[in-house]
Amino acid sequence: MTNPIDPGDLIGELRALLDGEPDLVANAANTAALIFSRVPRLNWAGFYFLRGAVLVVGPFQGLPACTRIPVGQGVCGSAAARGETIVVPDVHAFPGHIACDSASRSEIVVPFSIGGRLAGVLDIDSPEPDRFSPADRALFEAVAQTFGAAHRPAE
Repeated sequence: MTNPIDPGDLIGELRALLDGEPDLVANAANTAALIFSRVPRLNWAGFYFLRGAVLVVGPFQGLPACTRIPVGQGVCGSAAARGETIVVPDVHAFPGHIACDSASRSEIVVPFSIGGRLAGVLDIDSPEPDRFSPADRALFEAVAQTFGAAHRPAE
């Protein structure tokens, strides 16, 4: 499926939102809202932040979510453990999938780094099976990279 928005436009909007704002939570909230409002056919978009060996829910758009996900479990935890994007066309076929919203059918999770260290994951869900194309993957990887690059490591 093609993305009806111009990825360059979305990344440009994201850069404008992040410009000059150092607060991670404020930027995560605006990033999640931007994704949810501009990318069609989603039911959840947001962040999980790495806290030790656990991902803790951060700002998001959608129904209430799982609060804590151990690294290595579910799609989010697996993406964090591997340090790579995971695209799941059918969440019911993913071993160990953690169902926070029973309406989700497909998912993409992109780890992001701050200062070269894993800081969390960007999690995007859709109620449609096989929703995420290679173009969507490239877009969300660019979003995660832009988001991470806009922040400094915690001191």
